[in-house]
Amino acid sequence: MDNAKTYKMNCTLKFGDIYSQIIVWLLVLFISLASALALMGASRPVYALATVGLIFVLSLPFLLFAFVTTLLNHIEFSEVDPDAVVANSPAATARLASQSA
Repeated sequence: MDNAKTYKMNCTLKFGDIYSQIIVWLLVLFISLASALALMGASRPVYALATVGLIFVLSLPFLLFAFVTTLLNHIEFSEVDPDAVVANSPAATARLASQSA
């Protein structure tokens, strides 16, 4: 176990990466509400609720999959030198500060 490696996780996800997914979700939401209002005006409230539920149930897994895969694609693991980790630790910094004072 002398050659244990230390890794740092870095997430490079930015708001612009998920911006289009948010717009698609809002479009699905507004289309669903518009169809529900249209059916509600046709005096069919049961069909209106069923339409909204069906649109959400069918679209949510795809949108969730797109977001999760985008998130996972923006996670990076990079190897870190173990000596640099020990040297930059708070205990090592405090020890160096007390030795220099």
